[in-house]
Amino acid sequence: MHVLFYNFLRYLLYTLFFEGKISIIYMSKIVYYSLEDLDKLKSELHQLTTVDRISVSKQIAEARDKGDLSENAEYDAAKEAQGLLEMKIAQLESKIAAARVVDTSKLAKDKVLLYSKVEIKNLRTSSVLSYIIVPESESCIAEKKISVSSPIGKGLLGKKVGDVAQINVPTGLLDFEVLSITR
Repeated sequence: MHVLFYNFLRYLLYTLFFEGKISIIYMSKIVYYSLEDLDKLKSELHQLTTVDRISVSKQIAEARDKGDLSENAEYDAAKEAQGLLEMKIAQLESKIAAARVVDTSKLAKDKVLLYSKVEIKNLRTSSVLSYIIVPESESCIAEKKISVSSPIGKGLLGKKVGDVAQINVPTGLLDFEVLSITR
């Protein structure tokens, strides 16, 4: 029973989406990217629309040629793959539409801003840490890239060398001294 309902709901949403009766709406908040990362998004979108879309269409055509569509698992799988592909394309188009490129050469070098490499000292433990402040979409703690919207990222924004930032993190209030800022 649940499977039938799920399949009906999936079919209904899929049909309405492709007939243009509904559309997938994403939050249109502005997201900042480096030129390199925006180019990656655009090349991924190009790959999906020019290569993958054609491939999925061929899979649907091949499955359709095999006979009865009501009992054709390959056809169902190909149609589902097409729906997922179109959803991913819509997401990428939305991201690109809301994207803004940050020209780091025009940003001030004396305070912590987006794409700043900042060296900070934890005043409680005297440990020195180095991070790059990046948009949420580029954050990767393994590469020491922290999001501008993280507690540490927010706390460091606008600070200059020598400033002490009091940052509220899950373990409590921490004091960090800004040792250096580079780009």
